[in-house]
Amino acid sequence: MRKAPATTAITVAIVEDDERVRRSLLTILGRAGDVLCVASFANAEDALIELPSLSPRVLLMDVNLPGIDGVECVRRLSAKLPATQILMLTVHEDADVIFNSLAAGAKGYLLKPPRAAELLAAVRDVISGGSPMTSVIARKVVQSFSRDNAPAREIDNLSPREIEVLELLSKGFVYKEIATEMGVSYSTVQTYIERIYEKLHVHSRSHAVARYLGG
Repeated sequence: MRKAPATTAITVAIVEDDERVRRSLLTILGRAGDVLCVASFANAEDALIELPSLSPRVLLMDVNLPGIDGVECVRRLSAKLPATQILMLTVHEDADVIFNSLAAGAKGYLLKPPRAAELLAAVRDVISGGSPMTSVIARKVVQSFSRDNAPAREIDNLSPREIEVLELLSKGFVYKEIATEMGVSYSTVQTYIERIYEKLHVHSRSHAVARYLGG
């Protein structure tokens, strides 16, 4: 008999209109001892009403929803739930949809249907400061930035330590691991990240890494 999730479990909510997919996600999350699904919704309208009072740590959001779409729902929820980490789950590989989702406040982007291990790893990663993306999505992000020559000049403005931070970010290190690797404090890593964002004119880890790889 599986033990009930601990009180420290990662709380997750789902917004997905496809009942089959929604049930699959619920099954995957239900089998993880460190994850607790607190709610699931078939549309954005209900999610916008209920989620602010639930404050899940992670939200799995579909893009193609009836009525209010997933990107707009993310934009509205990001203002109400700034601490909630949002992962997009969708069949869309369109670059505009990807960047619109990230600009709205999403922290990761996975293609459906995600494998159980991939989904759970993404939930844990985003809580730790990561920006999990399916490899094909990460490639599109990199390709988009590599078409622009301007980022290369911005990369040149980074200090050696900031470049080191970006290198570790590109390898999937989370902030605590970067601090340990570089022998600095967690707050120092955060300062480096803030400076990198400012110099590269980006607002997320995924954009910073994309510019670093593409530049």
